[in-house]
Amino acid sequence: MSSRKILVTGATGHLGANLVRRLLADGEDVRVMIRGCHDKQAALDGLEVEQVEADLVDSDAVAAAVQGCKQVYHCAALVSTIDGDAAHKRQVYDTNVRGAIHVLDAARRHNVEKVVVSGSLSATGHDPATPSHENMPFYPFDRQLPYGFSKHLVEHECLRAHADGLNVVVATSCAIIGPHDYVPSRFGRVLIDYAHRKLGAYIPGGFEFVSGRDIAEGHVLAMRNGRSGQKYIFSSAYSSVDDLLGIFREVTGQPLPRLRLPPVIMAAVAEITDKTWFRFFPNAPRRFTPAAVRLLSMHRRVTLDKARQELGYEPTALADAVRDAYQDFVGRGVITPR
Repeated sequence: MSSRKILVTGATGHLGANLVRRLLADGEDVRVMIRGCHDKQAALDGLEVEQVEADLVDSDAVAAAVQGCKQVYHCAALVSTIDGDAAHKRQVYDTNVRGAIHVLDAARRHNVEKVVVSGSLSATGHDPATPSHENMPFYPFDRQLPYGFSKHLVEHECLRAHADGLNVVVATSCAIIGPHDYVPSRFGRVLIDYAHRKLGAYIPGGFEFVSGRDIAEGHVLAMRNGRSGQKYIFSSAYSSVDDLLGIFREVTGQPLPRLRLPPVIMAAVAEITDKTWFRFFPNAPRRFTPAAVRLLSMHRRVTLDKARQELGYEPTALADAVRDAYQDFVGRGVITPR
């Protein structure tokens, strides 16, 4: 009898951790692929999953993890909002692009029924006059980050695999907010700092956000009903930063930050620091990068028509996602309530 096991890569990440719990709640037999000596094992504590160690750049190890599975959710990726140096760019490319190639090739060789690959809105085109949709082409001559380029190339690898006969779908995620955020994510850190009154200032802007529950549901729907060679965008809602912080205030009981910084000024500051201080520390993490300021200033919006019509996707309330994230951080001792 053939195995009914499902492989999830990136299971300790924000998306993967929510997806694994959704699959387990559905009664699925789940195998997770993790890197050895992982520092985020708390994401898997208490879960009845099979764990296999493999690095995405090791094609043989990836093939061993894929073998025997009926379906694969490829969620693993190196997410980055910086340009970084040459070594950083190589790491992003090797992890995201070569890693996806290894997963897709292994899935085809081992006769996997279907693969859902997690995509990013950063690999979808943008036009200020209209919401982004699945057929909007990626424009490579904008100031794209290595991460956005890598996810664009991943989509091309999915099309190549589809042409070679693999049933593969891309599930495109917006910025995720929700529980089981063990890294934590960029907006998870903002919520933590806000709850502890360490967020002294913010930049107005806006972006599309998706709850952990919704992006997990989107992946399941893509696996169930998605057409091979297609991609689907999943979001819960567009929110301005002002409205999002208003939800933070309501959930945490803490006041808004005192300073609302003009985006034009912060963009200039980010550019200067990027070319001076961070020139000597190109891979150092920071909150206000030129790319982060630029993304918030774009006020990107998306349409969910394709996901709704073809998959039956319906988003939930963003405020519920913030509340779930806050309660999870409190439950794990990451946030100390007021």
